[in-house]
Amino acid sequence: MSQNILVVDDDHKILKILQHTLSKEGFKVTTAASGEEALQIAKQAFPDLVLLDIMMPGMDGFETYQRLKAIREVPVIILSARSDEIDKVVGFRMGVDDYQTKPFSPTELALRVKAVLRRSKEQKVKSENSLQYGCLTLDYDKRVVEINGQKVELTPKEFELLWLMASNPNRVFTKAHLLDKIWDSSFYGDDNTVTVHIRKLREKIESDPSKPAYIKTVWGTGYKFEHLE
Repeated sequence: MSQNILVVDDDHKILKILQHTLSKEGFKVTTAASGEEALQIAKQAFPDLVLLDIMMPGMDGFETYQRLKAIREVPVIILSARSDEIDKVVGFRMGVDDYQTKPFSPTELALRVKAVLRRSKEQKVKSENSLQYGCLTLDYDKRVVEINGQKVELTPKEFELLWLMASNPNRVFTKAHLLDKIWDSSFYGDDNTVTVHIRKLREKIESDPSKPAYIKTVWGTGYKFEHLE
């Protein structure tokens, strides 16, 4: 079954070029000329990967990215006419999978798409049972976390919180998103619930909770599980 690529860009020429190039590579391609249109498409048939322009009128690429991620996990490659390092830093801190500066080679971009999809598939297979980051290992089936081979006792919610973040390394989660994902909409809590669980997790898995190596605070936004490749 062909994988579905959603291309989001307000430049219709780019949409046409990428639709042609990716279709030739065997992908099913859907296009959107705005962030709002992309969200509507995603709600009906979620794509396997999104190529997303940053500079669009109305809802920009970064906001569109956050809203797409709130609907469902999806690999994203950012497209931008700007080569500013700050855009790349912001994008990667938010958890995007790759960043392509315009102008670009459609053939090269197709290769990037294939590489990101391959990594995403490998991560999905891996996340079905276990994860390992340095001395930290997580086994989802057994609900076991170990550091240097020593078991760490976590509560069910602590494990779910750690697994969600660790299976999406470098992605920034807001407190509201974590509250909704782990405690679901039937739970009437507040942001402090997340803060307390993060603090307890750090006390259990970080060698120095005051200078965490894994669970980092993204000031003004939320938290992320940091993994430097």
